[in-house]
Amino acid sequence: MTKTGILFPGQGSQEKGMGRDVAEADSAALDLWKLAERESGLALREIYWDGEPADMADTRALQPALTVVNLTLWLAAKDKLSPAATAGHSLGEFASLGAAGALDVEDCVRAVTLRGRLMAESGGAGHGMAAVVKLPQDKVEEIVAAAAEQSGKELRIANYNTPAQFVVSGEAEALDAAEALVKAAKGRAIRLAVSGAFHSPLIQEAADEFAAFLETLTWKAPAFPVFHNATALPQPEPAGIKTTMQSQMTSSVLWIQTMQAMWAHGVREFIEVGPKGVLFKMLKANLGSEEEKWSGLNVGSLAQAGEL
Repeated sequence: MTKTGILFPGQGSQEKGMGRDVAEADSAALDLWKLAERESGLALREIYWDGEPADMADTRALQPALTVVNLTLWLAAKDKLSPAATAGHSLGEFASLGAAGALDVEDCVRAVTLRGRLMAESGGAGHGMAAVVKLPQDKVEEIVAAAAEQSGKELRIANYNTPAQFVVSGEAEALDAAEALVKAAKGRAIRLAVSGAFHSPLIQEAADEFAAFLETLTWKAPAFPVFHNATALPQPEPAGIKTTMQSQMTSSVLWIQTMQAMWAHGVREFIEVGPKGVLFKMLKANLGSEEEKWSGLNVGSLAQAGEL
């Protein structure tokens, strides 16, 4: 029997109208939107169903809204699925915890609403992120180390997305140095429109506040393994899951390693549950060299959930 892994996307996967079809068909889904709106104090349905791209990119709104979409799509599809494992990219990791039952879905929504606010407020002057493409991992690691040394400023690889796509996070002087080195190496660096240096020690103060909130939640053993961003490994015990998630905001997103770990776990079918299919598009880059065959698909709408 083919083992199935469920993937949940993070920031960058938002799109206009996301989750509307599920919410209009299911009162429980609509209730999650209303909970997220109460917790955030934002008109999330108005923003994401009828709003503009700039408003949809606001971290404060995006984190609760996308998590609600991921979770309500999961709830619409779960009766047709028998997952062997799950993982979520950055923000998406909270939907994976909800899907596996490690956290109640309502607590997931509350957690990411606070996470979005803290991350939006964590941006120091000159802190930022940049995508680096067309260079291999060892070269990017070399450039990050050199740029940090040259500038005397913080810089690290925040996201290991595919073997030729990384995101670096740090202070402006280090980012400038890294961009020059990337260009010299015939790669490409793209500065991202974010408010801070996420997945780096520069947001430790926000991470500490978030970690204290996570202490107040009820953590449970997952129904199936959740492969974590920070370690690329599952953590079976509730206390271990909580501890791992308390470090998630400042830890790198080890997505390449997570996909390889899920492969080693025996997963051969990957289903991304969430809008846009960003993680689905990364599968070939992360798994294409494997000798055995794998399959993947994206469930981004109620209709697609119904086709499973």
